[in-house]
Amino acid sequence: MASTQSYEVTVVGGGLGGLTAALALRQRGLRVTVLEQAPALGEIGAGIQTAPNASRVLFGLGLREQLEAIRTEPLDQVRRRWKDGSVIGLTPLGEFCKRTYNAPYWHYHRADLHRVIMEACVDPEGPGPVVELRTGSLVVDLDTADPARPVAITADGQRYAGDALIGADGIKSAVRDLMGAPDTLVFSGEMAFRALIPGDLIAADPATRWLVDRYQSTIWYGPDRHLVHYMIRGGEFLNVVGCVPCTDEVAEKWTVASTTQALVDAFPGWDDRVAAMLSKAKEDVACFALYHRRRDPVWMDGRVALLGDSCHAMLPYQAQGASQAMEDAAVLAEELGSVTNDGVESALRRYVNRRAKHAGMVQNASLRNVDFYHLHDGPEQEARDELLRRGFDGESDVSYDWLWSGTPLDDPDLGAFAYQFAR
Repeated sequence: MASTQSYEVTVVGGGLGGLTAALALRQRGLRVTVLEQAPALGEIGAGIQTAPNASRVLFGLGLREQLEAIRTEPLDQVRRRWKDGSVIGLTPLGEFCKRTYNAPYWHYHRADLHRVIMEACVDPEGPGPVVELRTGSLVVDLDTADPARPVAITADGQRYAGDALIGADGIKSAVRDLMGAPDTLVFSGEMAFRALIPGDLIAADPATRWLVDRYQSTIWYGPDRHLVHYMIRGGEFLNVVGCVPCTDEVAEKWTVASTTQALVDAFPGWDDRVAAMLSKAKEDVACFALYHRRRDPVWMDGRVALLGDSCHAMLPYQAQGASQAMEDAAVLAEELGSVTNDGVESALRRYVNRRAKHAGMVQNASLRNVDFYHLHDGPEQEARDELLRRGFDGESDVSYDWLWSGTPLDDPDLGAFAYQFAR
């Protein structure tokens, strides 16, 4: 029987989910090769939120100090009304979140978070075999003639064989298509504006100064659209995401460069502070069509399995896309790290069984939030706002207590007080 040290895993995709999986697998003693199609590893210039469920996974991988160095901590999650900016709901974060869930709710620049995980993958002083990162490696075919050694074939003809192959290659996953999984992609009819607004411009204007006086994660609810914003890099940037009905051009092209004026014009009649904020965006405004996957438990075929957006892409209406991919990564490593080579397929089956239902519930909740966020003024909107004023825990379908307090792992350390914030 082969030992776990001899066993190799190929991860296709070097994004946050793929690298978290690579790091978690490394720390279980497995040899990992990451194939990334881009010429260099990195992330787009945008913000990201990790709720306590993801923070707990990352802390379990030994990244707490590195994350503390790059995080910005919101003190509250605030929901505002589109027309006058009045607060209709407030969820305490900050110290309350850490005391309650034993893990923080933090904001980052995506590139900073990606860099921390990547550096841990290749750190020669870290536990386990150093991860091999291969950029410029576009996977174009799979060879499963030997079911026990699936091979990823790249556009330049290179062949990468492993004892397991994980498709962490995003919503347009090549691995998913090559393994013959069903086409579950659904267009939402929505698109997202994304922009990073310089924090010094926000701080200099009395109309927007309030955004830096107290760091918060803010959601504005309005008819057919909503707006999310929060500070990253300690106030260097205000990260903005505005979800609105999609144009034909963006639906066709998926990603389109946009303008500051188009961003401002997308929120007509909203509170004056919205236009004051959005008008400070610079030339890096972009629009992304919002697609998601229909909930589906088919994540594997033999020793080939999927992770993250390749199997459960969700709308950004629960801020859980990356967090759920990180949970996938941790469970995958727990299962693969507990078997020898001949147990790989059964370990992948257990991984899917443990993750598909949970991630599917978050997918559904994210989809339901489209309606919850975008109600027109009227009785339904008033009932929603009253619910939020009374301190409703969560949004439309799942409670924050359910989402944030649990750990996907069987590891008892993650249920203990190993990560308490009082030092």
